[in-house]
Amino acid sequence: MTFMAIWPVMVIVIVVVFGLGIVTLLINLKGNNMDNRNVGTAKDFFMQLGAIVTFYASAIALITLLFEVINFAYPKVTNYYQYYSPSISFQVATLIVAFPLFLLLSWLLQKSYASEPALRESLVRRWLAYITLFIAGGVVAGDLITVIYMFLDGQELTTSFLLKVLALLVIAGGIFLYYLREIRNVIAPSERNIWRIVAVLIILVSIAAGFMIVGSPAEQRARRYDSQRVSDLQSIQWQIVNYFQQKGGLPGRLDDLVDPISGYIIPRDPKTDGFYEYVLKSQSTKAFELCATFDGEGSGMGAGKIRPMVTSGLPEGSVIDRTSETWAHGAGRHCFERSIDPELYPPIKR
Repeated sequence: MTFMAIWPVMVIVIVVVFGLGIVTLLINLKGNNMDNRNVGTAKDFFMQLGAIVTFYASAIALITLLFEVINFAYPKVTNYYQYYSPSISFQVATLIVAFPLFLLLSWLLQKSYASEPALRESLVRRWLAYITLFIAGGVVAGDLITVIYMFLDGQELTTSFLLKVLALLVIAGGIFLYYLREIRNVIAPSERNIWRIVAVLIILVSIAAGFMIVGSPAEQRARRYDSQRVSDLQSIQWQIVNYFQQKGGLPGRLDDLVDPISGYIIPRDPKTDGFYEYVLKSQSTKAFELCATFDGEGSGMGAGKIRPMVTSGLPEGSVIDRTSETWAHGAGRHCFERSIDPELYPPIKR
């Protein structure tokens, strides 16, 4: 689940609120004799809109933050290689900006309700509260249905999955309980402060846990550099394989891979802008090394034998096995030993 995946929910809510606001303002402009408690001012409308937008932004950012932390702490083990480099920067930035704004707007709204109690019954406020109750209740119900279904279906309930379910249940359940009491106007000022303190603590603990597990901004930046280095070396490797298939031998140096027609240019280190190292070990055994300097450690599996990524040029029904390709590395300079299997990558006959 990503932030952008849930963003449409916010768009729908904003559209609904704008529609309600326009209807409310038209009622006011026409001087309808409807009870004032059923309508609100333009100021009330935009404060409600700002509060609900910042609220949903904070809730979604918190959920995606927890999901990223869980994914990093409990990665999938079904893949032969995983170089997972999550970023929690956007979620943390959203929480730092949106949640204080939500608290401020909520405080201002409560002040206006204290001076004008009739505003508590405005159309915008009631609709927003019921929409939020509906969404939160739907999330809780869907959460429980998913767990029960997977249990009855005999599917594996992994630690990662259960933690995500728990995170959704706690957040959505808390939102549901709060707005259920809010719509009934039974929340005392002292209880409201307790809700605020609990929410602030949950967000602060989540952000702290995120940085402790995923790493500081500097560590995340270094991890992204290393991820790009691995990607660059993979690109160079497959260009070498293509060179071998086209010419029947390995290139003597990386510059031999430059192709103005295809537009291929040798990538450089994303941090230092230096060239990667290529060492031709043996033409007879088709062995070579690719080297780079990494900022940290990266995990992988395998013994370094190049396996095909695609089935082109292979006999029909061939099984692709990439479990022996590895990109594991330590911090500092590291070289990856590679050898091309001519049976898997036969030179193209002219």
